[in-house]
Amino acid sequence: MMNLQLSEGLIRKRGNQNINMAKAPKNAISPMRSEDFPEWYQQVIKGADLAETSETRGCMVIKPWGYALWEGVKEYLDKRFKETGHENAYFPLLIPLAYLEKEAEHAEGFATECAVVTHHRLEAQKDEETGKTKMIPSGELAEPYVIRPTSETIIGSAFSRWVESYRDLPLLINQWANVMRWEMRTRLFLRTAEFLWQEGHTAHATHEEAMAETKLIHDLYEEFAREVLAIPVIPGEKTEAERFPGAENTYTIEAMVQDKKAIQAGTSHYLGQNFAKAQDISFLDKDNNKSYAHTTSWGVSTRLIGTLIMAHSDDDGLVLPPRIAPKQIVIVPVTPKEETKDAIIDACNALAETLRHKTDYSGQPLRVHVDTRDMQGGAKKWDWVKKGVPLRVEIGPRDLESRKVCVCRRDQAPNEKSFVSREDFINDAADLLQEVQASLLAKATELRDSNISECTDLATFEQHWDVSEESQPGWLLCPWAGTLEEEETLAKKHRISIRCIPQEMQKGAGKCILTGADTEQWVLWARSY
Repeated sequence: MMNLQLSEGLIRKRGNQNINMAKAPKNAISPMRSEDFPEWYQQVIKGADLAETSETRGCMVIKPWGYALWEGVKEYLDKRFKETGHENAYFPLLIPLAYLEKEAEHAEGFATECAVVTHHRLEAQKDEETGKTKMIPSGELAEPYVIRPTSETIIGSAFSRWVESYRDLPLLINQWANVMRWEMRTRLFLRTAEFLWQEGHTAHATHEEAMAETKLIHDLYEEFAREVLAIPVIPGEKTEAERFPGAENTYTIEAMVQDKKAIQAGTSHYLGQNFAKAQDISFLDKDNNKSYAHTTSWGVSTRLIGTLIMAHSDDDGLVLPPRIAPKQIVIVPVTPKEETKDAIIDACNALAETLRHKTDYSGQPLRVHVDTRDMQGGAKKWDWVKKGVPLRVEIGPRDLESRKVCVCRRDQAPNEKSFVSREDFINDAADLLQEVQASLLAKATELRDSNISECTDLATFEQHWDVSEESQPGWLLCPWAGTLEEEETLAKKHRISIRCIPQEMQKGAGKCILTGADTEQWVLWARSY
């Protein structure tokens, strides 16, 4: 685990001058977070040019800067999956309806969100009144197909063909794919009808091996959120009411974003033998007896990008932790005079090339870009501020003469600058990026910890949630021994849910806030996306 507790800034350590401009300009994003958080979120996405709403209802177009963030997620997780013995495969987008009928409990959980394919061709028909040609579905299918909402059933069917003996286990498969769930209320990245994700599916000979797999991936997700996204998620187990359909145990990582709502950022499920029995994933054990496999499934999606935006961004736009940023350093040539333009651009390119031979704390080459677009310097500055680039470096005529560079950190005010020697910046760039990473994690951790309170009585609990929609309360950690029905009633009354039974926040003996029964189980209640 990397050490994120670093000393004071290296630039300040060397005694370089920090310059705070007299007055910052108006925020780049309107409205501000405090005015309208949901609209602010949409404007951050627009300002950073991450994505846009598609013509297809409920879907989005992920633009290059936004897709580069997803590629960063894929690169890190794919490597970790393979390091832990998993292999990638791909399965069909269309799932026979009969497959879902085999696992009724699972299918029921997604039934209202399923998109169904019923025809296999189109026929052109000309409208006699308008003269326009319309495309009419024809060729009705003998059996409808469901566009995958998740792949347990079709992957389980493949596993039933692949597994015959205990020697075929464990089977550790991951798929990078798209998914469709016909959402009625959509929001870019957080909830769309079609989204991107990875879904892992594994089969094991024993309960113990499958549970170890489930918890391995759960820990891996927590590590990724903390170390790469700088989001201090809370790991825990879901209650029965919040459990994945058909699972025996669901483990989650829950993130608190800046409006103090919760986002489920990743889940890992122990499915027991439920799917194995429905799909006949059976094998002969060492004693030549037939047994059913114990299976797991787990996944994260493009929802992580929405979580990242809401966790770190400010009223000037996107703020990116260096380890996930598509470009960690952007160098902006400042060329007020034509006669010095070429020399400045050459100096910027030379600096970029030198930096690219350096590595960051994850051992990857620094991702550096030189912005030579033909546009005003101020416009370039605010473009990169809104895109969240961790370090922006400016080089102008005076900097060329003094062999200095102007450095701006995205975790500081947009007009806060430091002038350092070119050599010092080259030597310290990786450490400076790690400082930015650490500062974002520290800030998010302080937000989380200062907005989780213990609550042990029902009156205080109910008063806590009695606030306006615009003023979201923090989370409550409470002793709980209620039934499934009692949990659902309380959740509906206050528009909240138990986010998880947190692993590291159990307080010992207490009395349930609702029933007064003795319990040692503490749960986190919150409003969520």
